[in-house]
Amino acid sequence: MAAEHAQAPRKRGRPTEAERAQRRDDILDVAVQLFTARGFHQVTLDEIAAEAHVTKRTIYAYFGDRTEIFLASVERLRDRTVHRDDAGSSLDELAVTMVRALHSDEAIGLHRLMIIEAAAFPELARRFYDEGPRAYIAALRDRIPEGQDATASALFALLLGEPHRQRLLGLAPAPSEATARRHARAALAQLGLSPATP
Repeated sequence: MAAEHAQAPRKRGRPTEAERAQRRDDILDVAVQLFTARGFHQVTLDEIAAEAHVTKRTIYAYFGDRTEIFLASVERLRDRTVHRDDAGSSLDELAVTMVRALHSDEAIGLHRLMIIEAAAFPELARRFYDEGPRAYIAALRDRIPEGQDATASALFALLLGEPHRQRLLGLAPAPSEATARRHARAALAQLGLSPATP
């Protein structure tokens, strides 16, 4: 079920920053696979640790608990999409990146999981929204002309659109680069934010 993680012989001593970042990503990859396959409440920290080839203590050191692992997965996807250090990217570039990211298998899996678990874990649902959709809307708002705050929410909804619903239902594959670009540009054009050019 979980991806195989090649284990190179480990040097003694403290891991480097790159090793720590890789280990963190490995744990998140395993956790997302387990959560989306079996559900948030069905997966234990022991299972995540075993699949990721780390100790439970390592998981506590990196994340704390299962909720924090799930939220770290949402934050990782958001950070890869929004590029917090890249506020200079254009609205068009961000829109295309969001379509690709939010329609990806990882994002669809996390979204499905949250829909299933929201009633049982309302605080997790609130934090999912804050770290995911609310943050995406804020990133769009930062690139939209001043005085059009409501436009950011409308654009976010259009970037999801009917294709996202089809993805959630398992009726469509993830979009290609060309399809994501057409989708994003059509959404922007619908709100008068850019021409609908291919």
